[in-house]
Amino acid sequence: MDVTTIKIERETKTRLERLKEHERETFNQVIKKILYILNQIRKDPISGNRVLGNIDRNVRKRKVFSSNLKKESASLQHNPQQDKGSY
Repeated sequence: MDVTTIKIERETKTRLERLKEHERETFNQVIKKILYILNQIRKDPISGNRVLGNIDRNVRKRKVFSSNLKKESASLQHNPQQDKGSY
């Protein structure tokens, strides 16, 4: 695999992070996805918008899921007695 390094502004990195559909998605995958969507919209705007809508839904689901995990984790950390007696 031929790999290179690019410099991007922190704001751009943050925006790319928000476009991840799942935690382990790489920036390379996100950028390829953006390029795919751009080409798809150029060829067939309706199809491209459908793809974009699906990605938006997945991103929103990931945010809700990770938010719920953070809440659960915080709850367990603040209430260690919660599991008492469940042996």
